[in-house]
Amino acid sequence: MDKERFSDKKAVEKQKGDLSGADLSHADLRDTDLSGADLRGANLSHADLRVANLHGANLSGANLSGVDLTGTKLHSTDLGEADLSHAKLRVANLFGANLSGADLGEADLTGASLSRADLHYVDLSGADLFHAYLTGADLRDANLRGANLSHADLIGANLSHANLAMADLRVAKLWGANLSGADLSGADLFRADLSRADLFHADLSGADLHGANLSDAKLFEARFHDVSGFRWDWGDLESRGAIID
Repeated sequence: MDKERFSDKKAVEKQKGDLSGADLSHADLRDTDLSGADLRGANLSHADLRVANLHGANLSGANLSGVDLTGTKLHSTDLGEADLSHAKLRVANLFGANLSGADLGEADLTGASLSRADLHYVDLSGADLFHAYLTGADLRDANLRGANLSHADLIGANLSHANLAMADLRVAKLWGANLSGADLSGADLFRADLSRADLFHADLSGADLHGANLSDAKLFEARFHDVSGFRWDWGDLESRGAIID
């Protein structure tokens, strides 16, 4: 579909079967039913989609920069390669959504549900994920540099080779998470629960580990250079294969 401008909610809902490439930038689409809509490559930049229903919609490659998706239903939605930079996704439901390769830089995902979502290769640098739910999420190779993940639930998440440098992970739940090869340099892990986590070959150089729980974590070849607040037995760490330098 050639880019076409819509301003009426009912017209948008009526045409939701084919809105690919549509220009909906700055549109007021609050509480609109766009479940199952085809919005591939559409321009929704700075649109208002608060509490809208986008369950199962296809938004792959869409421009959603600056969009307001507060409280929106996005479960099982395809957002692969979409631009969601600076978007507002507070308490949005993204359970099982596909966000692979999407740009979520500086996005606000406070309290959002991203459990079992596909977030591999996603850019979440500088994003706010305070108290977000990411249990079982796929965050392989994700860029979370400088992100706020304090109090986030990442139990069982796959963060292998993710960039978490300088991230705020205070009181985060990382029980059983896969952090193999992850960059956690300079991260704040105050009271983070890393029990049973896989930290094989992870880099924790310069991290703050005050009160962190590393019981039964896999630490083979994990690097603990210049960390602070760690109260464990260094000999025990070395016996578990950690690199202390």
